[in-house]
Amino acid sequence: MKVCIAEKPSVAKDIAEVLGAKQRRDGYYEGNDYQVTWTFGHFCTLKEPHDYYDQWKFWRLEDLPMIPNTFGIKLIENDGVKKQFKVIENLIQQCDEVINCGDAGQEGELIQRWVLQKARCQVPVKRLWISSLTEQAIKDGFQKLKDSAQYNNLYAAASGRAIGDWLLGMNATRLFTRKFAAGTKTVLSIGRVQTPTLAMIVQRQKEINAFVSEEYWELKTIYRETEFTATIDRLKNIEKAEKGLAYLKEHPFVITSFERKEGKEGNPRLFDLTGLQVEANKKYAYTADETLKYIQNLYEKKLVTYPRVDTTYLPDDMYPKIAGILQDMTPYAALTAPLLAKPIPKLKTVFDDNKVTDHHAIIPTGVYPSGIGTEEKRVYDLIAKRFIAAFYPECKISNTTVLGKVGQVEFKATGKQILEPGWKEVYANDAAPKKEGEEEEKLIPVFEVGESGPHTPRVHHGKTSPPKPFTEASLLRAMETAGKQVEDEEMRELLKDNGIGRPSTRANIIETLFRRKYIEKRKKNLFATQTGMDLIDTIQTELLKSAELTGQWERKLRMIEKGEYAMETFKQELIDMVVNLTREVKYSVHKVISVVEAAPVKDEKEKKEAKPKEARPKEVKPKEPKEPKKPVVLEEMNCPKCKTHALKKGNTAYGCANFRECGFKVPFEVMGKKLSDKQVADLVIKGKTGKIKGLQVPGKEGETEAKLVLNSEFVIVAE
Repeated sequence: MKVCIAEKPSVAKDIAEVLGAKQRRDGYYEGNDYQVTWTFGHFCTLKEPHDYYDQWKFWRLEDLPMIPNTFGIKLIENDGVKKQFKVIENLIQQCDEVINCGDAGQEGELIQRWVLQKARCQVPVKRLWISSLTEQAIKDGFQKLKDSAQYNNLYAAASGRAIGDWLLGMNATRLFTRKFAAGTKTVLSIGRVQTPTLAMIVQRQKEINAFVSEEYWELKTIYRETEFTATIDRLKNIEKAEKGLAYLKEHPFVITSFERKEGKEGNPRLFDLTGLQVEANKKYAYTADETLKYIQNLYEKKLVTYPRVDTTYLPDDMYPKIAGILQDMTPYAALTAPLLAKPIPKLKTVFDDNKVTDHHAIIPTGVYPSGIGTEEKRVYDLIAKRFIAAFYPECKISNTTVLGKVGQVEFKATGKQILEPGWKEVYANDAAPKKEGEEEEKLIPVFEVGESGPHTPRVHHGKTSPPKPFTEASLLRAMETAGKQVEDEEMRELLKDNGIGRPSTRANIIETLFRRKYIEKRKKNLFATQTGMDLIDTIQTELLKSAELTGQWERKLRMIEKGEYAMETFKQELIDMVVNLTREVKYSVHKVISVVEAAPVKDEKEKKEAKPKEARPKEVKPKEPKEPKKPVVLEEMNCPKCKTHALKKGNTAYGCANFRECGFKVPFEVMGKKLSDKQVADLVIKGKTGKIKGLQVPGKEGETEAKLVLNSEFVIVAE
């Protein structure tokens, strides 16, 4: 018997269908000599400090640094996880071979390896590695199963990342909290990627805060319906501007140079995850986290290829499949027809084996995009049009530069005209992707050198602008390039190895900064809060807040993945860094951080590290203006049982959208009482309601006051 372990129940079902494992069992499918089971997210985690030594329960400077001799893993404290893990463990103990069908990326490899390690797997392990979940892709993947050992470097990199985050996060958070926030209720959260990301936002915030706007005056004139701007430095006072204006009125306008050059605008690159998140943020104001959820759903619905990628290229062997994918994209037939009328060009900007590692750029699979919501449709449309646009001809343009003179004052006008739209035709009914600072198309008439005539001069009064605050789009780009401002696509590709975080984790890093109230959003712009600024000012160690230095760690992790750097060397470097950091901070000048106190809001990571009340200060958030409570929207919540599908409102109950397989539901009326949306939401989120009067509890006479609870079998009982 062969046991396949997928990363989600929905993926397990797809794989089981292809393999012919049609019999549904408790926690797995079976048939045709296969058993197909699943995890749902992380089942295991690195042990917490108190799992190694009792004294590490308490946050004390004298116990730092905490460096375990060996790092162990443990099962997450969750009844659903424990039950499903038992199923996996039993199947593994009785099988002949395991096929790791986890998410084909670093995080997916880690999840599966830890489960196999915890289940004491002794049988041979194969690896399914696929880039889409279509039936054909799954079939092809099972025809080309790899030996698990081929992915040992990937696991080593993932393990090194997890250990690095533990060493720095656990030690530095306690170190800075006890040193600089002692006597307060504040937790100073430090993270390997989180802190340098926050530092970039704080630095930009300081530049904005320190900026002093200055007035300026420019001389402009209109000649033959074309506006020209003086090339002299901006004038600092109105008197000089008025003198200049008077001078211009005394002289005619003379053309001194006219130059028109034809050029090309290269096609937009295919999407990697960061590029997609940037575009969705610019166009629809979706957060990075929202875009990641939408693209993950599209992947699981077989509409697009694997999303958590950091390349914009396809491998050479994909070239023969492109025409077929375009042919299948029937909703876009009007756009694909010109491409399919002749051979698809094999472009160097699209195909390059050297730029592709485990996965290629995000593209459509060709499956018809039916049954998707508005948000997912928008994200799919971005991917589909980008894929089509990549194969269109280049956009041909004409750049015009005209120079002129009024007396001794020189003037300049520039314009751009589109001669052949090329790939821009794909976006004809759309706002075309536009680079920041790019000029609108501006047609300039033909001028003859030496021609002269009357003109209409004026003074333009303006003010200098402060640096632009980060948006999620520009922050994602800054994380990708370790803080360097890069527009050129080729240069951006070169810098990706030194980017901070991975494409799949950057969204979560930004969300963490929001949760901890280190940053806030105003419209689309991100700003550091006072708490965030205080935290960065408290950290004197450049290593912790430098995007460039953190980018070097990321590069080493990528080298581990390629087998070019030893995991143990990286681990020892991290240990040395934590030891030196601890020594440096312990003896540094004491400076307590100032934070406005408010009610604590714990996130999942903090819950894992929960400490006795007297031992650990609570994380405290700065007070924010109260916002009106958002109405409960149950259809936006995920099923608590399978954690994969959304809830859906039926005629008599709220249930899992995948009810036939999952079976979870909450009736509108339970034990004689009609439940409010809030009570249903409490059951879904917290697993229990507050006390409800008038319940008719089976086995009890009369009406009872009790809480409704979801037990470990996801059945509603009274408590």
